[in-house]
Amino acid sequence: MALEPRDLVVVGASAGGVEALRNFVSGLPLGLPAAVVVVLHLPAGGNSALPAILARSGLLPAVSARHGMELEHGLIHVAPPDHHVVVDDGVLTLSRGPTENGHRPAVDALFRSASLARGPRVIGVVLSGALDDGTAGMVAISARGGVTMAQDLGDALYRGMPGSVMRHVRMDHVLPARLLGSAVRRHAGELVETDGLPAPPALLRMETLFAVQKTVEVNDLGEPSGFSCPDCSGTLVELDAERKRFRCRVGHAWTADALLDAQAGTLERALWTALRTLEEKVSLARKLRMDARKRGGERLAERYARTEEESAHAAGVLRGYLLSDAVGEQAHANRFS
Repeated sequence: MALEPRDLVVVGASAGGVEALRNFVSGLPLGLPAAVVVVLHLPAGGNSALPAILARSGLLPAVSARHGMELEHGLIHVAPPDHHVVVDDGVLTLSRGPTENGHRPAVDALFRSASLARGPRVIGVVLSGALDDGTAGMVAISARGGVTMAQDLGDALYRGMPGSVMRHVRMDHVLPARLLGSAVRRHAGELVETDGLPAPPALLRMETLFAVQKTVEVNDLGEPSGFSCPDCSGTLVELDAERKRFRCRVGHAWTADALLDAQAGTLERALWTALRTLEEKVSLARKLRMDARKRGGERLAERYARTEEESAHAAGVLRGYLLSDAVGEQAHANRFS
């Protein structure tokens, strides 16, 4: 019987995540017998101050993860902007693979790769965030025998991510962020049996390959969904009927909630484009009407006047809808419920 220590802690957060991460790392002890890898959803451009923030918030040092970097116990490895961080045995791989739920880095990419590489030696932690990134990855961690933790909903600024993992995974610990660090401390270094684990599912392996820009035939993973990818307009394949997850041919990944949110944004952009087109049509019809009247073409001028009036009315209705409270309230409900 082979016994190995739990020695990898993977942490995911999004909206409200900086405060949650600061509270979390404040409970981690110096010399923690495990490596910590953190993904916080970040804008693609520029550098992140998160390593410095976390280093000041607790006893453990924190650094920006580098490609090929070996995992180090007692160190917080922070995903840099615009790069997935993937665990490949004891080494971190940085990748600009396809976004997941519109994010790179993505929590699910890290969690899946950790569960594939370390199985029961992984401790997964989900903190404050909107929507449901991290759920599929936490399902994989749980299925491979890892420890599952989430921030208590009353303590999270945004409940979407921790709430989603609680609905889909049996959690070992649900605590305020400042107490989750202590829970990690209790589990880090525990000896767990690693012999006799079932082979990881093919889907887990294939999705991890997507994160590191490997070519995968997505049609082998599921059935066409009839939906299109908001990022590239390709056909989405449904990977998981129970939890409604999708991928396109080039690898962009979406959960149902994230897809709905992205489609709302796509629709709003399309409506603004339609409004611009209508207003340009009003302007052009007005110009043609005036030119026709100058030339004495009253019947033609009347036709242009009707077009101008109809387009102006349609533009007014569309502008009123786009500026209404209903649009903003629906977008907020999609993203933060």
